[in-house]
Amino acid sequence: MLEKYRATIHGDTIEWEGREPRGVTSDDGLQVEVTVVSEQNIRPKSDGKKMAEALKALASIADRGGLKSIIDPVKWQRTIRKDRPLAGR
Repeated sequence: MLEKYRATIHGDTIEWEGREPRGVTSDDGLQVEVTVVSEQNIRPKSDGKKMAEALKALASIADRGGLKSIIDPVKWQRTIRKDRPLAGR
């Protein structure tokens, strides 16, 4: 797995956040791949509409009896998973 380090670029300078890669000094060259992370992607704003829709869907399931409405859970699970015989088993 690749090691990841957080940093901020100021012009042509990288300011490491926390620890820096082992063996790096100010005179060393370091090949990097940079992914720009915008603040919008880090902290998306939400007005709560999606959460409200999800809660309504859960309430609908609960109104129908929730898990109690499943008469044969094993049969239901096989149907959902679409179980099939595996080759060699």
